[in-house]
Amino acid sequence: MCPQLDNLTLSRKEGLRALAEASLRQKPELLTLTQLADMSEAARLEYEHGRSVWHANLGPIRTPQLEALHEDLWDILASNQQDGDKAKGAVAVDAFPGLGKTTAVLNFALKYHRQEIARAGAFTAAGHERWPVCRVGLTSNIGMKDFNRALLEFYAHPGRKSGTAALFVQRALDCVLACETKLLIIDDLHFLKWQDKNGTEVSNHFKYIANEFPVTLIFIGVELDNRRLYSEADSSGDITLAQTARRTTPLTMDPFVVSDDTHRREWRSLLLALEQRIVLSRKFPGMLAEELSDYLYIRTTGHIGSLMTLINRGCQRAARTGREVLDEELLNQVKLDAAAERARKALEKKFARRRMTTRPTRSRTPSSPSARTVA
Repeated sequence: MCPQLDNLTLSRKEGLRALAEASLRQKPELLTLTQLADMSEAARLEYEHGRSVWHANLGPIRTPQLEALHEDLWDILASNQQDGDKAKGAVAVDAFPGLGKTTAVLNFALKYHRQEIARAGAFTAAGHERWPVCRVGLTSNIGMKDFNRALLEFYAHPGRKSGTAALFVQRALDCVLACETKLLIIDDLHFLKWQDKNGTEVSNHFKYIANEFPVTLIFIGVELDNRRLYSEADSSGDITLAQTARRTTPLTMDPFVVSDDTHRREWRSLLLALEQRIVLSRKFPGMLAEELSDYLYIRTTGHIGSLMTLINRGCQRAARTGREVLDEELLNQVKLDAAAERARKALEKKFARRRMTTRPTRSRTPSSPSARTVA
């Protein structure tokens, strides 16, 4: 059985390890309507709870976008094994919300954690716990001292409650060295206000970390180029951002498009992979990939975050109401994010006029999807 993970926090090392080392979640048995009706009340409640949790955690899916991002990250992480006198290149994963960038980076980080623990063990040669990955989420108006404290919070350092910014960063460096951390993820970088005092301060601090900490930095955010992450100078002509720009490789994740057969097959493969995961008594082959392909694209505009939310909520409603199948009538009752709903009407018109379709000229068979669910 998979342990309860709903209360973990990835801002602490124990939460990240719990997620990385959790056993694979077991898919509930697919029961017929008759089997459901014959269950006792207690057994039915337990089954429905397990099925609900399963549908809430259907991903991540190994999409072409996720695989491409992972390949780039492996390249960069491997190339950053230089000696300590050389600064390491950073990564900025920049994409609009709902495209799965944080999910993809986290999935990569968990793989790296497991790989390093398997290779080198849970403890360092000096007897310290090994923490290959550290993750920090930014908040609005964060300053250098706040950022350093967040680093110490991840490691549960006893000196995280009091001290100066300089002391905090030295303690953080001690943690990174002692725990042999190699990957530092900084999420929600778009919260940083680059043009005010705190933003410039933290930006300069990132350069210090790149120079002095033996880690690969992965920034995650939205519209980082417009927020001057890659700028050679700020509006006053100061070149404080130039070093960050020169050392940071921008990566992105794109929405699914259906402009040609290659991309349409990718969309179909994603739906086939999801279809295999769904546990509803009346589901059938092609429920998503055939009957709902256009509809799901119209509702989500090819954003995997919106798609996963729609399928999750649809499955919850289908199980709770006894419908046990996904169709347009049921999914029309499911509320979705505002951005997806705003774009829906324009897409509906294009599909109605046959100017767009998700149908490839030659559909792949349901037995060979290229998108797969990953642990």
